[in-house]
Amino acid sequence: MSPYISAFVEALVVTLVMTPVVRAAALRAGLVYMPNSRTVHRQPMPVLGGVAIFIGFMVTVLHRVGLGRDLLGLLVGSAIIFAMGVRDDIRELRPLPKFAGQIAAALVAVYLGVRIEFVTNPFGPGMIYLGWWGAPVTFFWILALTNVVNFLDGLDGLAAGVSSIAAFALFSVAAARGQVFAATLAIALAGSAVGFLPFNFNPAKIFMGDAGAMLLGFAIAVISVEGALKGAATIALAIPMFALGVPIIDTAFAIARRMHNGTPFYQADRGHIHHRLLARGFSHRGAVVLIYLVSGVLASFAVMMARVHVAATAYLAVVIVLGALLAGVGRSGRTHPRATGSTGSTGTQAHHR
Repeated sequence: MSPYISAFVEALVVTLVMTPVVRAAALRAGLVYMPNSRTVHRQPMPVLGGVAIFIGFMVTVLHRVGLGRDLLGLLVGSAIIFAMGVRDDIRELRPLPKFAGQIAAALVAVYLGVRIEFVTNPFGPGMIYLGWWGAPVTFFWILALTNVVNFLDGLDGLAAGVSSIAAFALFSVAAARGQVFAATLAIALAGSAVGFLPFNFNPAKIFMGDAGAMLLGFAIAVISVEGALKGAATIALAIPMFALGVPIIDTAFAIARRMHNGTPFYQADRGHIHHRLLARGFSHRGAVVLIYLVSGVLASFAVMMARVHVAATAYLAVVIVLGALLAGVGRSGRTHPRATGSTGSTGTQAHHR
């Protein structure tokens, strides 16, 4: 059996086994998220599903890769982001302490060697050396993807499914380039996310919470940087940008919308793409599957372009087109009975979106 298949199966099985254990523990401890006006669930829902994802991912990575210096940035940074997410899931943190925890995790990862050093020159041949700019660029990259996936966790199975698509795309490119380290990390992350999906797809039995959503975003960001170290950085970083294209553009629109309305960028509203889809009459599952399909097509396109070395300007063109399409959906969203009353963001993250 291929070592990649073995790593995927191991992560999937560990997460699959641990999720009901974590769910039972959360119920016994009373760690549940109560329904409110912004949620689609109708009964108290256990949280901390991110614990199972964390265990599945870490057990597989340590078993398949082993503890080494190259892994420290991912391990320590993930531990920080996970611990802070668990604290928020148990008792809600204010936005500033939560953001400070994200900053700490990103800074630690960069300090321990996770760094973008070169990017492909979009205007000609060769590479551009970032020098000292590599540290702040990597820092903001990690911070951005951590929050993008966290903001995405608004419907059952949405964050886990889209994150697994991004991880599979990263794996495909890394494996094709012989980057065993990055490929193993990516396939382990994919296995953990897929292993959680049977319990999180609508109707969900448990939520991943901030611990799971931020861990997935952080890991995707770091793994893409690891892939960039031994290849064309523009290609490696474009993979998650495409696979997470829907939530990236949606997050940008959300921040712009909230600034325009004079509200804090972290304050919850009902203008996300999944809310718009519900407002247009999509079912819960239908909205999630549609975003899966779009993300899968974009990820496949990025993988194909990576294999034929398409210029970076092509990536930008597709992202602009995607943004225009999403903007059209956002403007045409209409109020629909499904989008009022008890619908909205699900999961323990609903309060900050």
